[in-house]
Amino acid sequence: MPDDESTPISRADDERESGGSFRRPTKRSAASVDDDLDNRFAGLDEEEGDEKQFRRAPRRPQVRRGAVTKKVAHRLKIAMIVLIVIGVFGTIGSYVYAYGKSSWRFRIDSSDNIQITGNKHVPRSQVLSVMGGDIGRNIFFVPLEDRKKQLEQITWVRSASVMRFLPNHLRVDIQERTPVAFVQFGQRVELVDAGGVVMDIPQGTQAKWTFPIIVGMRESEPLSTRATKMGTYEKLINELDSTGEKNSLDLNEVDLADAEDVKITVADNERSILIHLGDSNFLDRYKIFKTHVQEWRQQYANLDSVDLRYDRQVILNPDSKGNEVSKPVAKPVSTAPRVVQKPKAVQKKSASTKKHR
Repeated sequence: MPDDESTPISRADDERESGGSFRRPTKRSAASVDDDLDNRFAGLDEEEGDEKQFRRAPRRPQVRRGAVTKKVAHRLKIAMIVLIVIGVFGTIGSYVYAYGKSSWRFRIDSSDNIQITGNKHVPRSQVLSVMGGDIGRNIFFVPLEDRKKQLEQITWVRSASVMRFLPNHLRVDIQERTPVAFVQFGQRVELVDAGGVVMDIPQGTQAKWTFPIIVGMRESEPLSTRATKMGTYEKLINELDSTGEKNSLDLNEVDLADAEDVKITVADNERSILIHLGDSNFLDRYKIFKTHVQEWRQQYANLDSVDLRYDRQVILNPDSKGNEVSKPVAKPVSTAPRVVQKPKAVQKKSASTKKHR
């Protein structure tokens, strides 16, 4: 066959060119050539079978992921929606703001647009002296917190609140102070609350109150000092009225100058009497006075004052400027208060007529 003879011929040509000896190959039959090729291919199949037993598993091809995962994409989508919503509401808000700023509908036209509630003793004119500057102003530009602080500078105002009511109304709510007594500064008499804040007496309202007058308090004192004295006053009133007898209605004056000696002035059918009550047991000591006052009047034609601060002893007229000398008398044991005073101090108190003035 031509294909079988081509190979030895080419080899012979090569050997001639290289200078080697040439030997013609033995002529083979076609059957032997086919058997030889079958054996070669069978060997190759066996080698490939052996290699497959030790070959590694094929590596899975890597899948290239995108730059944005599904989770991140979902978050970005939500963020975009939120931004769009914010933008829409921001646009609407800016339009509303511009409209509210410039529209005549939100302008306070007159004092009739300012409603005031809770004021019994604070005149409307006094409130409008604070709020009147906002008439003609846009309601959104009224400084509510500043107006609240200015209103609370009025002595009768304990607290205040200022609110807007659209389109163009303001509402002022006033909580007034509650007076508990009169207070005297020189020749001037004012009202005072439990915190020591002094208030002027509104015109035409003085007859409404039946308070005693507090003396021994100075207008120049700081509010904290006046508040402490008013705490003593509240304690006195509460003790005198604790049994429901309303003994506080008997008081004309309360002297708070000395924290250790509260002095009260009461008036009966004959004349006023000054009573020293000390700093405690106010009710017990006052009951002693009410029980024995007529007896003491029989002993002293001019009974001006009574000192009830000492244990088992009462001093009559310790503050008298007349010719009568102060005289100690025995105090009933059953109603004697707890306060104990040294005898030496008692004698000094008896000899002095100006100690408690």
